[in-house]
Amino acid sequence: MSDDSTLKIYVESSAPGRLDVMGGIADYSGSLVLQMPIKQKTHVKLSLREDFVCTITSQISTGETLAATVDYRDFLDNNHVDYDFANKKLKSNSNQAWIGYVLGCVLALQKEKGIDFKGGVFNLRSTVPLGKGVSSSASIEVATMKALGDAFGIHFTGTELPILAQRVENLIVGAPCGLMDQLACYLGEVNKLLPIICQPDLVQESISIPDDISFIGIDSGVRHSISGASYTDVRCAAFMGYTIIAHAHGVTPKELVAAKSFNNFSSLPFAGYLCNIPVTDFENSIVNQLPISISGKDFLKEYELSIDQATRINPDKTYFIKQSVSHPVYEHARVTRFKNLLVSLNGTDSSERNNILKEMGALMFQAHESYSLCGLESDRTDEIVSLAKNMNGIYGAKITGGGNGGAVCLLVDEVGRISVRKLHQQLCEKYKQELVLLT
Repeated sequence: MSDDSTLKIYVESSAPGRLDVMGGIADYSGSLVLQMPIKQKTHVKLSLREDFVCTITSQISTGETLAATVDYRDFLDNNHVDYDFANKKLKSNSNQAWIGYVLGCVLALQKEKGIDFKGGVFNLRSTVPLGKGVSSSASIEVATMKALGDAFGIHFTGTELPILAQRVENLIVGAPCGLMDQLACYLGEVNKLLPIICQPDLVQESISIPDDISFIGIDSGVRHSISGASYTDVRCAAFMGYTIIAHAHGVTPKELVAAKSFNNFSSLPFAGYLCNIPVTDFENSIVNQLPISISGKDFLKEYELSIDQATRINPDKTYFIKQSVSHPVYEHARVTRFKNLLVSLNGTDSSERNNILKEMGALMFQAHESYSLCGLESDRTDEIVSLAKNMNGIYGAKITGGGNGGAVCLLVDEVGRISVRKLHQQLCEKYKQELVLLT
């Protein structure tokens, strides 16, 4: 790389992964979620070029280094950014699909913020475990967005940066994630939980974690993928269920189309979010309106569409509606109760404190069971949760993120920290894998 191909701009940035303490897959249905940054981070170094060449290297948590060199103009449609075009281009070469998390940030900023990008050198180094449900992709997107923002003098306001990062993942990478990952990686504070009402980005004041308890993540050793069929199907089914509920409230397909096209659901029942349905209303008048399952073909014939921008209904699949809708309704209630209990810990005596922690732990176990009923369980995470139930000082445990493997979050006290280390050692020896502890 010659000197005249590289501009005199060099920036560095970083963003952590995140631990999903409570909320998980209910984010896309508008739930309150509680998220925490972890010590593992993605670091990005960027220098700009003038010849449209992009060189991207990424040292991932396994120690492996990925590398790619491309012409940025190949990802433009007649010199303009088109998200569908970029998505198809990235998918045409599966060996280089990973660069979408980086180039997608450039494309989004060119389209949405008007940057004049002419190539660059991106060096990434990440210790965030890949594919373990702790937002390795969101940490890449947020760190890359921050670096590009510094390089091009962009001032991001409020939640603008994580919203753009989510757009990268949904529209360019093609993974139907909610917004909580990017928000947590961008706004999370050490030793605090970040409460977010995902409608879509109502961020509340962070909650300090008391010194005598911890939330610890343990890598299950089983990789999960947010683009995997099970996660996508559960999300798709939840939105299909919302359409059925809206239909029962007198909303026409034409009204749903209009709301979806303008991305404005405020006039729809429950403002378009399942989590706005009170549990009592759900149990008394709504749950019995929902089919246990329905084929995509039959749904499209009767209801025509869902309002989800990130998934498409497959006519040949069967979707399990009732549980996919039930999970976010009850999860929002669980997370709300969990948050209130956490806040109440300060100033309580030891006996009451123990009761509070037991109830918080019970809510985590309930959340884990609900994941399983949605079909998002895995044998390994189930084993970790089951073992945790019988260990001193561990009050609760649940699968995190999109499910189907990944990591488990544990609520522990001082004694529980010792138990977690023992559990971690047992699992590493049993499965002959180095499983990361996430704190």
